[in-house]
Amino acid sequence: MRRVSIGVEALDKALEGGIPQGSWVVVTGEPGVGKSILCIHFAYAGLRAGDPVVYVTTEQEFRDVMEQARQLGMDLSQFSVFNIAWRKEPEELPEIVVVDIFGLLKVARQLTERAREESPEKVRRYAALSIDTLIEAINEAYEVLAVAKERGSPERHVRLVIDSMSAFWVDKPVMARKYSYQLKIATHRDNVTALLTSQYAPTTRQAFGFGLEHIADGVIHMWMDDVETVKEVRRWLIVKKMRMTAHATRAFRVKIESGRGLVLEPA
Repeated sequence: MRRVSIGVEALDKALEGGIPQGSWVVVTGEPGVGKSILCIHFAYAGLRAGDPVVYVTTEQEFRDVMEQARQLGMDLSQFSVFNIAWRKEPEELPEIVVVDIFGLLKVARQLTERAREESPEKVRRYAALSIDTLIEAINEAYEVLAVAKERGSPERHVRLVIDSMSAFWVDKPVMARKYSYQLKIATHRDNVTALLTSQYAPTTRQAFGFGLEHIADGVIHMWMDDVETVKEVRRWLIVKKMRMTAHATRAFRVKIESGRGLVLEPA
């Protein structure tokens, strides 16, 4: 079994060397615990290993992701980046294709226009934050990366990051499981290893919609102690499940350090 490094040495060791290739891993937790930074580690490790990356971000603009990565010692600017929201064609084969909210808006307009041409009397309008739009955007990213002759089926290993999935059902949390299955059926391939984040509410510590964890091959949960009680920020991480892996079962203390990113220490 090939294992895919997540980019954090202590976490790779806790996973017997990394995530099993082709797995869907969900990182859950409230805001501020380090989920997005873990996504950066995963993408950066992939780029350094020669894996093309599709990076979907609904939380911030990718230039902010790049700046945060630089501060944490991961320089994404050394790799060829292309955003599907750009009107220009890529000048060279990119190593990482970005899908941000502007790219999703562009794809949603394309899908709506296509629907208008196919059925002018009854036009279906696509939203930027819909699963159909997300699937189309991911497939478009594969085409830009030139990794798939057959649409939606990469012929070489690709890393997929979606930060976060919660944005796609924030107005319909009861649909989370259905949307999760729809996405996995459409995009799950042996050559795609995915890291997806899911938001937890700080007050209830429950997910915004249940379902994503049920279809995941692995779940990494991150949290912080109640700051009003302990009077400091204490972050934690634990691997709740990882299929085909005898993973560590104890929590790690998480620190975020400039120039290093996430640093894990055994509890």
